[in-house]
Amino acid sequence: MSFPNARKGINQYSQVGTSSGVESASPHRLIQLLMEGALDKLAAAKGFVERGDIAEKGRFIFWAISIIGGLRGSLDMDKGGEISQNLYSLYDYMERRLVEANRNDDIAMIDEVIDLLREVKVGWDEVPMALRGGSTQAAHGE
Repeated sequence: MSFPNARKGINQYSQVGTSSGVESASPHRLIQLLMEGALDKLAAAKGFVERGDIAEKGRFIFWAISIIGGLRGSLDMDKGGEISQNLYSLYDYMERRLVEANRNDDIAMIDEVIDLLREVKVGWDEVPMALRGGSTQAAHGE
């Protein structure tokens, strides 16, 4: 992750409203925080759909879209190669599904994005272990 992209990610995550040391977080941890923030916003959005609170549902879905956009924008397409290209497409797909979920008040679509993002997060969470094991390629260019 380049410094300008890291700064963009920090700005995105500051909107999540956390006080968990974002300014001193490593680029790897920052991506984890962004994913966690998006998952939290989507869980809240589901609750708002269930309660029929359309305004808050929309606000939280678009908040998650913004965070996912930050994740997409943080990808280092030069260093990340095919992995970054695949993640770029996946993040784009997630954003489009969330727009549709918002339009249709569709919890199943929100769940689909939650499942996809969790799967990406599991892989991202394993990156530090893989780096200690000798692997040097990381999707976000760390």
